[in-house]
Amino acid sequence: MSRLVLVVNGAAGSGRARHAGRHVEDALVAAGHEVIDASGGTAPDGTPDETPHDARGRARAALDDTRADALVVVGGDGAVHLGVGLVAGTDVALGVVAHGSGDDVARALGLPRHDTAAAVARIDAGLRTGARRVDATLLDRADGGHEWAVGVVSCGLDAAVNARANAQRWPPGPARCLRALAGELRRFRPYGYRLTGLDEADRPTEVLHEGPATLVALAGTPWFGGGLHVAPGADLTDGLVDVLVAGPLTRRQVVAVFPRLYRGSHLGHPAVRVHRVAGVLVEPLPGPGTPAPPPAFADGEPVGPLPLRARVVPGALHVLA
Repeated sequence: MSRLVLVVNGAAGSGRARHAGRHVEDALVAAGHEVIDASGGTAPDGTPDETPHDARGRARAALDDTRADALVVVGGDGAVHLGVGLVAGTDVALGVVAHGSGDDVARALGLPRHDTAAAVARIDAGLRTGARRVDATLLDRADGGHEWAVGVVSCGLDAAVNARANAQRWPPGPARCLRALAGELRRFRPYGYRLTGLDEADRPTEVLHEGPATLVALAGTPWFGGGLHVAPGADLTDGLVDVLVAGPLTRRQVVAVFPRLYRGSHLGHPAVRVHRVAGVLVEPLPGPGTPAPPPAFADGEPVGPLPLRARVVPGALHVLA
């Protein structure tokens, strides 16, 4: 029997995760596991009645008090990000029941999406046969804090679109990203950056980019934004992060290139470059007519303003997959 801490993001997937959470606990108990539910409550409209900070603290306390074998999260990429932040770099495994609107990390890990029974079966099998080890990215924030990520860290127009999409309730799913992009393009100008590659010992190697750019994504997994194939070559087991730099692009060029993200064919555009490195330092480099980049996002969740240092830690995450 394994001891599991369960955290359900009741707002994920327009409330689907809240309903799935009830079945997840019953199924895991029926499979012979002990389950400690560390989920918060929900408001009358179905949204969580606690902040992400509260949810993280509740889950951490449960993990510390119970000496759990695994943390199981039910929700979307935000729930996965919370879970990665709690168990990366430890021996506690992560189980994912994907019921969000994007589920890009679950897609990258080959996990079931919107299929509770299949996801629970994967978790149960992983508990019995052993977890899979994958890479995670450790982020050093501008405020001196640290944060873990496993998917894509957005630092450019992609981050600005993420922020706007998070503030919108309509339309559901990936179409929200398109609406947010249209809103951001009204005022868009390429941002200024200096990107410096880092080796495995966190030493600078080369300047990857200096000057204006439109999109800067640090990809541990191939997808973000609900299925946008931003980094087709990204691999969670190679010890590297794919640093994608696009631009500078005009508004018209952004509109032309954006649809190609769904197929991954944007990599053939002459203004798109990919660098594979063990780590990267992303610094703002504003200038005349070139604004500072927006605050960064990781796995769809806010991280904060640049500069940001990202270092891949090979095998830092145990996943029940």
